[in-house]
Amino acid sequence: MDLYEHQARDLFAAHGIPVPRAEVTGSPEEARDIARRLGGRVVVKAQVRTGGRGKAGGVRIAADPVAAELVARQILGMDIKGHTVRTVMLAQPVDIEAEFYVGYVLDRAAGGFLAIASAEGGMEIEEVAATRPEAVARVPVSPAEGVTSAKAAEIAKAAGLPPQTADVLVRLWEVLVREDALLVEVNPLVRTPQGRILALDGKVTVDDNARFRQARWGDQDAEHDDPLEAAAAAKGLHYVKLDGEVGVIGNGAGLVMSTLDVVAGCGARPADFLDIGGGANARVMADGLSLVLSDPDVKSVLVNVFGGITACDAVADGIVRAVDSMHLTKPLVVRLDGNNAARGRALLEERAHPLVHQVPTMDGAARRAAELATTP
Repeated sequence: MDLYEHQARDLFAAHGIPVPRAEVTGSPEEARDIARRLGGRVVVKAQVRTGGRGKAGGVRIAADPVAAELVARQILGMDIKGHTVRTVMLAQPVDIEAEFYVGYVLDRAAGGFLAIASAEGGMEIEEVAATRPEAVARVPVSPAEGVTSAKAAEIAKAAGLPPQTADVLVRLWEVLVREDALLVEVNPLVRTPQGRILALDGKVTVDDNARFRQARWGDQDAEHDDPLEAAAAAKGLHYVKLDGEVGVIGNGAGLVMSTLDVVAGCGARPADFLDIGGGANARVMADGLSLVLSDPDVKSVLVNVFGGITACDAVADGIVRAVDSMHLTKPLVVRLDGNNAARGRALLEERAHPLVHQVPTMDGAARRAAELATTP
């Protein structure tokens, strides 16, 4: 579960990480009162669980309380990558001398955690990581040893951070451990002209398996989820919205992740992660396909199923049901292999819908789906 920025900020403050004063509201009128309490000039920030808020116009400076009300009114109700802004956070502005990036993320492959840090934080950190990877330090962290003062100093030195950031690195590790987080990051962590270190923005992802220990979060996020993710949850589907044009459906998280990589390797971007599970039936397949096709960003759909417990003929039956119940306008590429694959392929051939394409291999199916999604 991803927390909102203001929730991450509150966690940071509770663990001794310095943050600017801030308050949250869903009312433009109250935004004016908050700005007055904070000193007049404020930063108004959309509270949505997605990146790119600044570039979308969801983070703005308001010069005074009247402007704060106007800006809040403009931001509230905005759509940012499919997320409707229902609350804004107003924070005291900070004079910035330097921006840094620090974070910890679970490294499943290594069976530990990874500290990621850079002396070049801010909105362009992803571009920095892609174009100049040497500017981003990656330091393994043992779960048993954690981040001691010595380890924090090692991370800071590797990233070229000032020594006074080491205390924040220790405290950020405490946030990760005590809050059962899979990811914690501060971007930017800033140094003011007076030498203060402050966390201006943060992200925390809490392990869903630890909700019984983190009961205060409850189901508070359900009503604010991406509409497609909320619809998927209501049907019991494992779905995550992504920023692409090729809808992806598969059975098993590993297969779906591999499919995302292959689609990206073919020059297209996945629009979603949808795992119909190891024992999916025709209804689950039909529900999943209907959901993915309802995404206006999707230009083509790739169904990649390797039948085991899931029988390919059941998947094909679900595809036929979905196609027959809607006016299909987007191309669908299907790769079936494994349990009852021959029967599944025969069902699709019998239906012979002109927008349904069967391809025998995963690589070939991904290429075809990418072509259909990116060709005008």
